Amino acid sequence: MTIYLVEDDVIYAEFVKKSLSSEGRVFSVFHSAEESLPALQKTLPDVLIIDYKLPGISGIDLYEQLKPRLKEENKVIMLSSLEDGNMVLNFIQRGVRDYVIKDENVIDSLLAVINGNEDDYYLFN
Repeated sequence: MTIYLVEDDVIYAEFVKKSLSSEGRVFSVFHSAEESLPALQKTLPDVLIIDYKLPGISGIDLYEQLKPRLKEENKVIMLSSLEDGNMVLNFIQRGVRDYVIKDENVIDSLLAVINGNEDDYYLFN
């Protein structure tokens, strides 16, 4: 399983990477949408975790660029520290199926989506 994380906070990205890395998972971290684009143009990962608030191209705009190439088996998880209902509604309207809040349960929530158990957590799908 390949997982790409697009997260501008270097320390937070390392935390997520260490928490989600395990045998059989290939994990790559990018610190901006622009940095991730060359890799994403070559191949799409099984799981793409995108921070909503990125410098330059935003997470939702990166998603919009990739959307025409995404297949059902590609999981895209929008990650944000903001708990804003209007923003989440905007994500849903654009086609984002999974949204995870950066809180004390972030790793459990990410694992739930990655493993297909998102109904166990307060997420939408």
